[in-house]
Amino acid sequence: METIYGVKTLTRKIPYPVATIGMFDGVHRGHKRIIEEVLHHALTKHGESVIITFNRHPKNVLENRPPSFITSLEHRLKLFSNLGVDHTVVIPFDKTFAHISAEDFIREIMVGWLGVKCIILGFNCRFGRDREGNIHLVRRLAATYGFEVYECPPAMYQGRVISSTAIRQAILNGELETAERMLGRPVSILGTVVRKSGRGKTLGYPTANLDLHHEVRPPRGVYGTKLCWAGHDYLALTNIGMRPTFAREPFTGEDERLEVEVHILDFHENIYGQNLEVQFLFKIRDEMPFTTSEELKSQIERDEEDLLKNARLHTIP
Repeated sequence: METIYGVKTLTRKIPYPVATIGMFDGVHRGHKRIIEEVLHHALTKHGESVIITFNRHPKNVLENRPPSFITSLEHRLKLFSNLGVDHTVVIPFDKTFAHISAEDFIREIMVGWLGVKCIILGFNCRFGRDREGNIHLVRRLAATYGFEVYECPPAMYQGRVISSTAIRQAILNGELETAERMLGRPVSILGTVVRKSGRGKTLGYPTANLDLHHEVRPPRGVYGTKLCWAGHDYLALTNIGMRPTFAREPFTGEDERLEVEVHILDFHENIYGQNLEVQFLFKIRDEMPFTTSEELKSQIERDEEDLLKNARLHTIP
């Protein structure tokens, strides 16, 4: 997949671009329905698929909200690529860009710059200044600018429209099965491996410590997880918490100080500075303090046994 950062000169003219617009946070079942429709039309028209997305959520910019994502930009790009998208255009979203009208966005970017021939929108897609752009506006402009337009219906779960907001809350509540059903895939996090104290290595259980770039995570505890690295699948124990056995002061705040540590079984690669995607299978136990390092090591051994015993039984709901 080609990733284009910003609206700049294209290295080549994209043949019959079929495009969609959105944040696509989580890349959930509803989003995948839209993307699959884009891929279908690109294939049947001998064109190429394009996703136009943004580096920052409009609400973070316009309402000064702290960033909180199911999937960071890097994570979304990985998921788009996995789905077979040809091109993703990442537009920097700031207050200046927020003042562009929906019609100007269609005329200048979608038509003038990209040369779009077909636009696929979700049923509730809104874009442009004051969220004025919607399927009705795009249909009105289609005849003027010479492109096709299609609306994609929502995906449902238990009689309700699947939304990023509902999935985000399910993950924060630890409702992994519910989140999986709405995502259509395991709950996952993607983070950059950073250096910490290295204490896990001295215990005989080295861990990859992740910077999640504002992605939400399940509640504190130890989870059975898996990941793919260099084409190979690995099981892993992932701890989300404050490492209470070694904490020097009590935890009194929210989850800003929570650490994400991943112990990958039978893995010996140096991955500092690399992005790692970790998929959650099931929760093994709550986080707990231990009196000694030996007690902790014994518990990790039991956690590994739990992981190996139950991982093969896990399937996406």
